[in-house]
Amino acid sequence: MNLKKIIILPAAAITLAAAMGSCNIYGKFKMPTDSELTEEYARACDAQVDSSAFGNLKWQQVFTDPVLVDLIYQALANNTDLRNAKLTVDMAHANLKGAKLSYLPSVTLSPNGAGASYAGSDLSWTYQIPMSVSWEVDIFGKLLNNKRLQQASYQQTQALEQAVRSQIIAAVANTYYSIATTQRQLQLQESTSEKWLETVQTMKDLKEAAKCTEAAIAQSEAQYYSILGNITDTKAQLRQLYNTMSLLLNVPPQDWVVSSPAVLSVPSMMRESIPMRELAARPDVRAAEYSLAAAYYTTASARAAFYPSINITANGGFTNVLGMVTNPGDWFYQLAGQLTAPLFARGQNIARLEAAKAAQQKALNSFEYTLLSASSEVSNAMTIYEQATAKAAYLQDQVASLARAVDINETLLKVGGYNTTYLEVITAQQNLLGAQTAALACDLTQARALVNLYQALGGGR
Repeated sequence: MNLKKIIILPAAAITLAAAMGSCNIYGKFKMPTDSELTEEYARACDAQVDSSAFGNLKWQQVFTDPVLVDLIYQALANNTDLRNAKLTVDMAHANLKGAKLSYLPSVTLSPNGAGASYAGSDLSWTYQIPMSVSWEVDIFGKLLNNKRLQQASYQQTQALEQAVRSQIIAAVANTYYSIATTQRQLQLQESTSEKWLETVQTMKDLKEAAKCTEAAIAQSEAQYYSILGNITDTKAQLRQLYNTMSLLLNVPPQDWVVSSPAVLSVPSMMRESIPMRELAARPDVRAAEYSLAAAYYTTASARAAFYPSINITANGGFTNVLGMVTNPGDWFYQLAGQLTAPLFARGQNIARLEAAKAAQQKALNSFEYTLLSASSEVSNAMTIYEQATAKAAYLQDQVASLARAVDINETLLKVGGYNTTYLEVITAQQNLLGAQTAALACDLTQARALVNLYQALGGGR
C-alpha cells in the first residue's frame, strides 16, 4: 500500500473526530454542578487549603505523648492493612504505566526456520527473521480515556491508602487512651476494694460494740464481693485492649505500658460548623470523587467504541524465501493501514454505553452520600466532644460532693446512730465509686471524640 494513502486515513479520521467533538469523548472530568451540594464542593476544591485547620495538622502535632507517638510509628511500619493498601497503589500505578505506554507502537520479532525434503532430495532449509511494528492511531480517544481512567483509579487508591493510614492512626490512639482509662479504672476498683474491706472490718467492730447489726455486715460484704467481680471484668477488658493494640502493630499479644497520666489535649479548634473545603480534604471523599471520574471516563470509552479504530502496521526482516523461489536471502518490508468500524456490534455497544451511564450515576450518588456522611461524622464528633467537656465539669463536682458525703457518713456511723447511717455509708460509697467510674469514662469519651474528629476531617498525614 502506498504510504501517502496510509497517511490519508488518519487525516480523514481527524476531520471526522472534530465533527464528533460534541459527543464528549475527549473532555476531562469536571464535578457536576447540577445539585447545590456538588456545586458547593466544586467551589471548595478551588479554594485555598487552610494548613492550620485541625484535620490538616500532621498527626505528630496532634498526638504528642511520646509513648503513643512510638506506637503509631510502629503501626504505620508494620500494619498489614496499610501494607496491602500500598500494594494496591503499586498495582494501580502499574496499570497507569501500561496505559501510558499503549501510545507507543508494539514491536514483535518472530524468527522461524524449517527444513523440507521432497522425493529423497537433500534437506532444504528456509528461514525468516521478520519484525512487525503496529501502532494504533488514537483519533477517537480510546487510549486517551483509558489512560485517564487508570489515572483516576491510581489517584483513588492513593486516597484509599491515606484513608487506611488515617484509620490506623485513629485506632492506635483510641486503643491507647482506652488502655489508659481501663488501667486507671482497675486501679480505682482495687483501691476501692481495699477501702471496702476496711469498711467490712469496721462494721464487724461496731457489731462487737453493739453499734451495728449483722445485716450491715452482710450488706457491706456483698458489695465488697461485687467490686471483686467487677475487677475480673475490667482485667478481661484490659486484656482485650492489649490484644487489639498488638494486632494493630502486627506483633504477638503482649502488655502495653502507657504514659501517666495519658491525657489528650489539643489547641482550641471548636467551631459551630466545618467549611466544605475541610470536608473535601477527607481521603474517602477524594476517593469517591476519583471513582466518579473513573466512571465518567468509562462512559467516554463506551462512546468511543462506536467509532472506528485505525492501525498502521509495518513488517520487515530478512528471509531466504520470496514467494516460491529459493534464493540466498534478501530483505523485505511491508506497510499497511487498517480502519476497523464496528458495523455489527452496535447492539453490544449501546448496551455497554447504557450500563456505563448507569454506573456513572451510581458513582455520583455514592459521592454525594459520602460527602453527607462526612459532614454527619464531623458534626457528631464535635457535639460529643462539647457535651463530654460540659459533663466532665459536672462529674468532678459530683465526685467531690460524694467524697464529702462518704466522710460524713463514716464519721456518723462511728459515733452512733447505726440504725439509720450504715445504709447511708454503703450507699454513699457505692455512689462515689459510680461517679468516679463515670468521670473516667467521660475523660475517655472526650479523648475519643477528639481522635474521631481528627480522623473525620481527614487527619493522619
